[in-house]
Amino acid sequence: MAIDTALLELAETAQRAVWRCYAWEAPTISFGRNERTVGRFSPSRLREAGLRAVRRPTGGRALLHAREVTYSVAMPLDEQHSWRVAYAAVNVVLLRALQSLGVPAQLVADTEAPAIAPDGPLCFDRPAAGEIMVSGRKLVGSAVWRQGGAYLQHGSILLADDQAMLAAAADVPMPSPPPAASLEDCAPSQGHWAVVVNALAVSLAASTPEGSIATFVPSSDFSMRVASHHAALDHDDWLWRR
Repeated sequence: MAIDTALLELAETAQRAVWRCYAWEAPTISFGRNERTVGRFSPSRLREAGLRAVRRPTGGRALLHAREVTYSVAMPLDEQHSWRVAYAAVNVVLLRALQSLGVPAQLVADTEAPAIAPDGPLCFDRPAAGEIMVSGRKLVGSAVWRQGGAYLQHGSILLADDQAMLAAAADVPMPSPPPAASLEDCAPSQGHWAVVVNALAVSLAASTPEGSIATFVPSSDFSMRVASHHAALDHDDWLWRR
């Protein structure tokens, strides 16, 4: 989360756009930026369940990160343009990558997705407009945040459905979300982290001008920026703030 936040800052100050893919060392719950956790989750209960926790710099609702490809996109975004322009562009890259792997994925239409409050159901309980689903089940959960002239979007492409672990770790009775879509189910031979990441790279290259993509080389002070954000995001005042 600290790296994503530093990349968002870089997008605003240096007009740099970065697409990043990563994985998790251990099963981890991430809470949305403004999601209420008090009375729903607690550090002690999560420890008992063997789960870690973070709070994202983006919005949305709680989800469990385990067997998945996590992506983040930080980019400059002129304040005159709606964040939905960036959201749609990123989701098209995701969609084309998945379809190239033989996944019968579709974007959720606005008419198929009612508005969901930040303290609403768990992330994979139901799809939001613009997200990606297969046969009515969410495959990719995404969250966004706009900061001045920059935009951050990140989310989870499920290799397997582990979301039931989230409801089981709650402090209060919480129904398990309905089964999510996963590559394990809809494209088993393609459900590998490296395969999905490569498909994303190919899709991104096809969506941008030739020669405009290069490997990200951090500046000499980037690690200091990340460390500064990590100190703030790793504090209980942020993680359990509401």
